[in-house]
Amino acid sequence: MAASAKAQVLSLYRLLLRESKKFSSYNYRTYAMRRVKDAFKENKNVEDPQNLQRLLNQAWESLALIQRQVSIGKMYEAQKTVVETGSMKTL
Repeated sequence: MAASAKAQVLSLYRLLLRESKKFSSYNYRTYAMRRVKDAFKENKNVEDPQNLQRLLNQAWESLALIQRQVSIGKMYEAQKTVVETGSMKTL
């Protein structure tokens, strides 16, 4: 992988993780972050330029999807779960 392609992939990876952290729901946030990490680990050894470009295009589409979902999630926030509030009542 060329140096510029590697820099582009790392930049896209960081963008995806940063956007995934913006989910207000704990479940969506952890799922999105885990899915991003798994997808990049799975494809870390891709050398074929055409396949790499296809994967990069998919990642850009995923970034746009995450950005839309975060925006929608902010409009319709639900009640926070126990994990998100951080205050657990003891009996």
